[in-house]
Amino acid sequence: MAQAFALLGPTASGKSSLALQVANELPLEIVSLDSALVYRGMDIGTAKPGAALRAQVPHHLIDIIDPDQSYSAGRWREDALAKVQEILARKAIPLLVGGTMLYYRALVAGLDALPQADARMRAEIDAEAAQRGWAALHAELAKVDPAAAQRIAPGDPQRIQRALEVWRLTGKPLSSLQSGGRAELPFTLKGIALVPQRARLHRRIEQRFDAMLRAGLIDEVKELRGKHKLEASMPSMRAVGYRQVWEYLEGKYDKASLREKAIIATRQLAKRQLTWLRSFPDLTRIDPGGAEDAPAALQRLITRS
Repeated sequence: MAQAFALLGPTASGKSSLALQVANELPLEIVSLDSALVYRGMDIGTAKPGAALRAQVPHHLIDIIDPDQSYSAGRWREDALAKVQEILARKAIPLLVGGTMLYYRALVAGLDALPQADARMRAEIDAEAAQRGWAALHAELAKVDPAAAQRIAPGDPQRIQRALEVWRLTGKPLSSLQSGGRAELPFTLKGIALVPQRARLHRRIEQRFDAMLRAGLIDEVKELRGKHKLEASMPSMRAVGYRQVWEYLEGKYDKASLREKAIIATRQLAKRQLTWLRSFPDLTRIDPGGAEDAPAALQRLITRS
């Protein structure tokens, strides 16, 4: 069976850079495994590869919808399966790269029979959060679905909302509806995890967000707000970095607080991503900065599979 690869890792771990280095040696095509890269115009805050890099190495599932549109894990799975098979037909090597662990889980475990998003229910939950706070809703979730609450951070409103939405729509805990099995794929998939040492990752997170601010992240969000009918509750504007800039533009805090809150939120995201990585079986770990050079390690894993 044909072979594809996935390079997973927390935000700012260097996944994209590593993939591009190996693409100089192997006929790779990159399939984005990142829920924020699908949005057109969200370039700086997502560390999106520029046009020159994308001309050098083919990238897929980037810039496919506007920030005021929706895109689900199910749609990504369908699109990713199609792209991987197209790449294989070209005799190239598909490498899925990103940190949206829900997407990877959807790919390898399939999709559960979950209810569709309900706009009215989500608006009700948002209104409750505005009144009581997301921490209170997380505490409510812990009573009805302890397993989901354990996986979801109190500061992760999007996932708290979805778990409560499922509970209220079905009367069943989200955790009970999520299978832990594996889906049949039309190719073999080898998962590789890029797991840097925590202190190094935290330094990279801080340095990268400072670079985003210098590159014009605030102006990027201003432009998006002027161009599209955006709301703070939309998934695009809930992305780490964008959420904090939105709140800064709403006058909730000053620029120094924006930086501090965004860095803290990015560290929390990285922590959740690392928790997800530990839940996936059969991943081969690469430690950037470890004994073996990371590009050489990734190239070896691909060529010897």
